[in-house]
Amino acid sequence: MFSSSFQPFLILLFLFSPLISSSDTNITIPITLLNTIPYSDQFQKLTFLASTSVARAHHLKNPQNSSLSTTPIFPYSGAYSISLRFGTPPQSMPLIIDTGSSFSWFPCTKKYVCRNCSVSSTQSHFIPSFIPKQSFSVKILGCMNQKCGWVHNSFDPESRCQDCKFRKENCTQICPPYIILYGLGSTGGIALVETLNLPNKKISNFLVGCSLFSSNQPAGVAGFGRGIYSLPSQLGLKKFSYCLVSHKFDNTPKSRMLVMDTESKSDQKTKNFSYTPMLKNPVQPGIIAFSEYYYIGLRRITIGGKKVKVPYKYLSPDSNGNGGTIVDSGSTFTYMNQAVFDLVTNTFVEQLKGYERARNVESLTGSMPCFDISRHKTVAMPELKLHFKGGAEMALPLENYFISVNDNEVVVTCLAIVTSKMLPGQEITGGPSIILGNFLMQNFHVEYDLGNERFGFRQDSCK
Repeated sequence: MFSSSFQPFLILLFLFSPLISSSDTNITIPITLLNTIPYSDQFQKLTFLASTSVARAHHLKNPQNSSLSTTPIFPYSGAYSISLRFGTPPQSMPLIIDTGSSFSWFPCTKKYVCRNCSVSSTQSHFIPSFIPKQSFSVKILGCMNQKCGWVHNSFDPESRCQDCKFRKENCTQICPPYIILYGLGSTGGIALVETLNLPNKKISNFLVGCSLFSSNQPAGVAGFGRGIYSLPSQLGLKKFSYCLVSHKFDNTPKSRMLVMDTESKSDQKTKNFSYTPMLKNPVQPGIIAFSEYYYIGLRRITIGGKKVKVPYKYLSPDSNGNGGTIVDSGSTFTYMNQAVFDLVTNTFVEQLKGYERARNVESLTGSMPCFDISRHKTVAMPELKLHFKGGAEMALPLENYFISVNDNEVVVTCLAIVTSKMLPGQEITGGPSIILGNFLMQNFHVEYDLGNERFGFRQDSCK
């Protein structure tokens, strides 16, 4: 949902300056795991991670009909961030890397307000904000600019630029403000074009959102989806990759590198990587977000060597765009449609009859199934393996699909996969059936080979 008249946004005045560029093909930036969860109790942490993962799935599956992917970002639930420098002179902004959306934005101006965030609205000045008046290269996006059409999914200037109907050549109307609704939060502001300062490279006229207010969204977003205004598209990336450091949820600083490549070497594959093709969703008219997701062909799931009989309709998008599997860096736990989730959990329960179900923890956290492993000196869990189109297989370590919590002498382990019934009132229909979250891929090096339209991975030590 967007608003075309946002008077407070018009008070910003901007200056202009020449822009320079470089020709380096590889760009390397640290990528860091954010673990600031607003709870110290382990059971509350588990409840928080499960509920936010389900809420995000709800909006990935049911995006509003707009060009901006209306998917919730939970920066403090185990997402990954990078620091990008915008402006002249550069200002450093921490942004959540999100492959489930394409629009990039940051908190903006000294008057930025963030309600219901990790700090009170009166303490919003503690959130790093971009200050436009301190940059000589920033410009407000004009309404007639093609990039304004990207923001509002409107490629007819007359439909969005009412003041330009009779003076198209010298029209000074700015691009209408954006408002992104996330269900659990929102953000709004005006679109800018600004210099993005990367290591040894400067990108001029980069489209980015200057958000003046947010709710439940304390950090900005770097949109790495497949949209035309995403960061990879604007930089002309042929591929990008990163190694996902493990989730400890203990706020220990740790990072690896995000590598962005602007020059692909034909069909050359990275050593020891397994690859599966990226797929297209036969998207319904108006559901732009579905075309921006990274779909891959999950063909089979095995647990302890036993095939889970998942109906094909859940594994491949149908003519209405429903079904299939996507990879989403912004989701923590993996999501599965209720029917797929039931098949998977029933298989686990059947193979784990030697462990007592922790029903009280299931009721408390909403996660299931959970098992009490306190009395067991050793724990043996069946292996979860994902089989993809083209023969690629992902054999997952136990810590990638089970999460353990303890209270005094009681130790419980729960399946780190969620479904809709874990969040009452969130009816989830349509969209992808399976959303592979970042918890599932910790200690995996993943590669988005955009030039060859394939997704690659290998197990690694990303500590």
